Amino acid sequence: MLVVMKAHATQEEIQAVCEQIEQLGYRPHPLPGAQRTAIGITGNQGEIDRGNLEEMSGVAEIIKVSKPYKLVSRDVKEEDTVISFPGTNATIGGRNLAMIAGPCSIETREQAFAVAEQVAVAGAQFFRGGAYKPRTSPYAFQGLGEEALKIMAEIRDKFGLRIVTEAIDNEALELVDKYADVIQIGARNMQNFSLLKAAGRKRKPVLLKRGIAATLEEFLMAAEYIMSEGNYQVILCERGVRTFADHTRNTLDLSIVPAVQRLSHLPIVVDPSHGTGKRNKVIPLGRAAVAVGCDGLIVEVHNQPDKALSDGMQSLYPEQYFQLIDEVAKIAAVLGRSVPHGIEITEGAAATAK
Repeated sequence: MLVVMKAHATQEEIQAVCEQIEQLGYRPHPLPGAQRTAIGITGNQGEIDRGNLEEMSGVAEIIKVSKPYKLVSRDVKEEDTVISFPGTNATIGGRNLAMIAGPCSIETREQAFAVAEQVAVAGAQFFRGGAYKPRTSPYAFQGLGEEALKIMAEIRDKFGLRIVTEAIDNEALELVDKYADVIQIGARNMQNFSLLKAAGRKRKPVLLKRGIAATLEEFLMAAEYIMSEGNYQVILCERGVRTFADHTRNTLDLSIVPAVQRLSHLPIVVDPSHGTGKRNKVIPLGRAAVAVGCDGLIVEVHNQPDKALSDGMQSLYPEQYFQLIDEVAKIAAVLGRSVPHGIEITEGAAATAK
């Protein structure tokens, strides 16, 4: 159910409705919009008695949401969700495309800083890097854990980049929440419901990657798990699905971008690195992702990809990332969007925005 408040409803009226919903034994989810505030109701197993709610001050109407995903739906919030980061002009879902870049995994401090400097100069506002790596083989590099998180915190301090990194389980989630700005839930964990709910109890943005065989509805329902716990800062990420194709690691399903945007208010970014698994396909598919209207790109970049401990074959060289930024900026302009300017690195001084 959805309680739609009048356009000029006061904060006191909204709070009173939320308290009434709680007294009925349900959970209120107030979602402010540009023109109105809508309050989603979860926890009900059937029809809710509308009587008392409909008569409350400030209430415009009560609507039944028929879709299985509620809080994710545009029925609840018509306007696009824009996620901002205090102290910066970085956003995900706004006019500027969110450019997220960095190595698959943090291997050494020197490697991470070398990549971070290059992507920051190119125009990225977010640094991605794995501290915990769920790998197919138990003998493959599994990440540096908290040491990597500390390195990324240093990178944030020096270059002003917001940190995006994956939590692979509830234990790792606590440390990722401590150090990162965005908690990533990987494709393998898209339906790890206990982890989704735990991330939903945090108050940091969550980047949710689509599972390798997930339908659109399953993808949105996974986001619903996070939002149902009270965290409404969710970013969806298309990273390819498994098909019969063998010319790429995965099949990057760009059609899901407009499909998501029709049904949901949540921002969606695209990962052409995991989506293709091959370096020569990352730039073309990155261009295509921007052309279909995604809200940003998350790309793997490595200063020495041929020596990378994980996913070197799909990681761009820094100069290729500069090329990608230049090309997608031109496409974004056609759509009325833009790519952030990079920063200047001065000797002995902090990084400054251009």
